[in-house]
Amino acid sequence: MGAAVLPLMQFSKRCGRGARGKATLARGNTSTVAMSQRRSLQMQKIRVIPVLLLKEWGIEKSIRFQDPVYIGSPINAARVFNGRNVDELILLDIVATERKRPPIIEVISQITEEAFMPVTVGGGIRDISTIRELLTAGADRVVINTCAVEQPNLVTQAADRFGSQCVVVSVDAKRNPDGSYEVYTHGGTRATGLDPVSHARRMQDIGCGEILLTSIDRDGTMDGYDLELTQRVSDSLTIPLIACGGAGSVEHLADAVGVGHASAVAAGAFFLFFGQRRTVLLTYPNDNELTQAFDPSQIRLKTSNPTVLPDGAVKQGNGK
Repeated sequence: MGAAVLPLMQFSKRCGRGARGKATLARGNTSTVAMSQRRSLQMQKIRVIPVLLLKEWGIEKSIRFQDPVYIGSPINAARVFNGRNVDELILLDIVATERKRPPIIEVISQITEEAFMPVTVGGGIRDISTIRELLTAGADRVVINTCAVEQPNLVTQAADRFGSQCVVVSVDAKRNPDGSYEVYTHGGTRATGLDPVSHARRMQDIGCGEILLTSIDRDGTMDGYDLELTQRVSDSLTIPLIACGGAGSVEHLADAVGVGHASAVAAGAFFLFFGQRRTVLLTYPNDNELTQAFDPSQIRLKTSNPTVLPDGAVKQGNGK
């Protein structure tokens, strides 16, 4: 996939943005308005988003939310994805809720200092002060999952305080034997009895700006998204939906948008593994691969001054 398939642990250090997000809250309402305008422009394009699952200072990846394996350093991963000019990066601390703590601020701060792209952070968020800390540490948005079920007023409070564009609600869903879907919390370990369509609509109604929908059944399988689940939830909303769980090819990404009606696509294993043996190599589709699967007008091309040829191929700005 793409011209450069980069090993996770081999990437030269780039100059980070330093205190990139640390003045976010100090700038007050002006920052919120500017961020809203920036994200509004981005949302006109389909975003292709790597998801990194954090455990302390490392990245892990699971299959169906089980048996996570260690991948490498999230800071090195951020440097790699900088080089691929990715649209956004989602960081989810997968042990934060279990350990009753928020994401580790020092980890988030070091990652965001290296990241040129917008960064969205989640895991164990239960109060406004944690959201403020994460935004101050450089996050552009936060993801609320378990607490959105247990304490939904936090979604409203966060939207009122920081703006809906800062608040993403994560919905993890699994198919029941009878074909219905159910929302799970606590890292996919606790059934809630909630229907994902109804839950997502309620989250929209109380103030969240976007839904991150993950199919637990497809997570890490690379067999494709659950398009039925994605379409059901997306068609019920007026806010954007990020589809996650199951991507294994660029065609899967396109299906999530074309069939599932997602506004953006996210994946973990697809960007972390290479080949049938799931060798740990970070990769990201290049412009040619994306324009073969999507209408070029739908995506943000990653090269400088690219030219889209009549056959859909992309000619790089340097003539290559």
